[in-house]
Amino acid sequence: MPGNSERPNRRTSQKKGPQIGSGGQRRRGLKGKGPTPPAEMRKGHAKQRAAQAKTRRQAAARRGGRSPAELVVGRNPVVEALRGGVPAGTLYVQQFLDSDDRVTDAVKLAMERGDVHLLEAPRAELDRITGGLNHQGLVLQVPPYEYAHPDDLVDAAFDADEDPLIVALDGVTDPRNLGAVVRSVAAFGGHGVVVPERRAAGMTAGAWKTSAGTAARTPVARATNLTRALQAYQKTGLTVVGLAADGEADLGDVAALGGPVVIVVGSEGRGLSRLVGETCDVRVRIPMPGGAESLNAGVAAGIVLYEASRGRR
Repeated sequence: MPGNSERPNRRTSQKKGPQIGSGGQRRRGLKGKGPTPPAEMRKGHAKQRAAQAKTRRQAAARRGGRSPAELVVGRNPVVEALRGGVPAGTLYVQQFLDSDDRVTDAVKLAMERGDVHLLEAPRAELDRITGGLNHQGLVLQVPPYEYAHPDDLVDAAFDADEDPLIVALDGVTDPRNLGAVVRSVAAFGGHGVVVPERRAAGMTAGAWKTSAGTAARTPVARATNLTRALQAYQKTGLTVVGLAADGEADLGDVAALGGPVVIVVGSEGRGLSRLVGETCDVRVRIPMPGGAESLNAGVAAGIVLYEASRGRR
């Protein structure tokens, strides 16, 4: 009898053995794949790319679109902030505080608004949260400001079937100037203000106060890079008009102000930065017969916005 070594190896045998079936996979493969997915879900489709871009913008706005909370300290500043309509979350009042008219007014104003929490705290706690500043027993917490994305300003204008009218600030560091510009944009029917993320004024309590409440309905957007934001506006059809003392055109001669436009205002001392100035489609000057060398950002923006509004009637 042959040994085990003489038996045929089934693994190398040419004899056909049982085959593993498909398990019905072939039949399932013949079935339809259902309805065609919408364009936003089809890979490579233009609408899918647009939807993805919008999602990225919203995510970026959520990551960097909030300013840090701010504290207004001192009796006069707190009262002025509450009277000026500055958003507030909590009014801290020192325990056992010697009250005067300003303390009474602050508490009354906070209670009348209805959305401000009143919290009594020991002096040591107020010293801690203010970093040792002279708070005089009153501290007002201003909630973080929700910045818009620069694209949101254009989208809002187009949704309203209007030509965008936007102001961008280049190197403006005084919050009061920002507040004044916001107020002018609201007065002349503009769609918002764009500020750089760095080395620029933000929407602080001072900016809110100067805006006289108009910041509640006029969005302020923050751009990571102002030059790139202006270039993106140009691609959507906006004309970038920069204000400069040595501009090549007088303000009254610029017809572009009557259409989709972003007006760029520089700082009072330095003017427009080099890259921003080179990005502008046209640089205009404001005629000043009185001989003044320059205007602050708030006044200059108001003059140009008025001229722009005349061309839109």
